[in-house]
Amino acid sequence: QVQLVESGGGLVQAGESLTLSCAASGRTVSSYTMAWFRQPPGKEREFVAAISWSDTATAYADSVKGRFTISRENAKNTVYLQMNSLKPEDTAVYYCSRVLQAFKWLGIRSPESYDSWGQGTQVTVSS
Repeated sequence: QVQLVESGGGLVQAGESLTLSCAASGRTVSSYTMAWFRQPPGKEREFVAAISWSDTATAYADSVKGRFTISRENAKNTVYLQMNSLKPEDTAVYYCSRVLQAFKWLGIRSPESYDSWGQGTQVTVSS
């Protein structure tokens, strides 16, 4: 079983930046698509970004495209989310997740495609 631990959240003002990290332990994640989801207050969990196992493909929600960048360092078993030009609507708990199967890319925008989740890190953006 893989354990995922997110860090890097906090309170920032609109327009500022944050970088989230997700450290995996217990199992390597190098063969798995990894993703970030978020859950705004009172709303459903939503897809933010995903990166393929080989770092050759990425996907982003339209709401963050051009502002957020997902990356990974397989040697460190770590995934990152660089968030620039933050907006108040980016306020949410951000979760790191690992896809169900190795080498899976189809369906990666759905939370049902993931079986491992971190505990989440809070990001609050003030206006």
